[in-house]
Amino acid sequence: MGQMIDGVWHTEDLPVADAKTGEFKRKASTFRNWITPDGSPGPSGEGGFAAESGRYHLYVSWSCPWAHRTRLMRTLKGLEDHIGLSITATRRNDEGWYFIDDDDGARDHVYGKTAIHEFYSWADPTFTGRVTVPVLWDKQRETLVNNESSEIIQMFNSAFAGLPGVSDLDLYPADLRGEIDAVNDDIYENLNNGVYRAGFAANQEAYDAAVPRVFACLDRLEERLATRRYLCGDQQTLADWRAFPTLVRFDACYVGAFKCNLRRLVDYPNLWAYTRDLYQSHPGLAESVQPGLFAYGYYSHGIRNPLGIVPVGPEIDFTEPHGREALAQAA
Repeated sequence: MGQMIDGVWHTEDLPVADAKTGEFKRKASTFRNWITPDGSPGPSGEGGFAAESGRYHLYVSWSCPWAHRTRLMRTLKGLEDHIGLSITATRRNDEGWYFIDDDDGARDHVYGKTAIHEFYSWADPTFTGRVTVPVLWDKQRETLVNNESSEIIQMFNSAFAGLPGVSDLDLYPADLRGEIDAVNDDIYENLNNGVYRAGFAANQEAYDAAVPRVFACLDRLEERLATRRYLCGDQQTLADWRAFPTLVRFDACYVGAFKCNLRRLVDYPNLWAYTRDLYQSHPGLAESVQPGLFAYGYYSHGIRNPLGIVPVGPEIDFTEPHGREALAQAA
């Protein structure tokens, strides 16, 4: 879906699989600055990005689970009045992630740009690499702050505390950070990125090696959730909201488009109920979960699905009662 070389967009795509092994290799995110309460430097990048209302804008897409987690955190923390949001068109085209001027739901509401790659070349005229979402943009300095979703959700969790309407919900409490990080490592390596290793495998051997790791992770999560309401106990944490975007896409997208069809999410009683529990837990989250739009994006990939036909199902009811309240009461 294209690449940028020395700040210039090219429609020829970069290979995503290793030429020798056929294994999917995810590139590291490039822009790694942090928003902090006072603008001091964060764990990486440079300083100068203070948490101010109206200064930042978030760009996401419907189909990307990495972008979805940042959108979820924006809602969970009540940051809608402080951080703007624009959503790209659901499918990519020769411009990569692009906008549609006459569609308010798929338009750049700040600058009227036509594609996400324009922000990359604006922030770094010499940029070379993949152009991805999410993009967290600073309107004051007119530059890209960060495109690493795991870091953006940490910023959203704590940097904007004290602004009007921002929730005091802490999804990364100090006493649970060791456990959260350990669970996150497993989820990222074997579930979030694991489905991509299966879906983008370039040969049978790479696919055969990737798929068992996905389901071994799901099996571990299923067992973990048998005795606790959430992944790290009786309260929601970042671990839950890093798993959620992959889980809500699993049956609609990864079972078919990525060939992760050993089992479905609905075949896991605890995981399926847990996913519904998260879906129903906060106002405003449901509108970001659209399995039909997710599938529309995933099945548009020409190599995996050359005819571009999008399946009509499966029917998924995330509003079905989950019954997991008893686990919290037992704890």
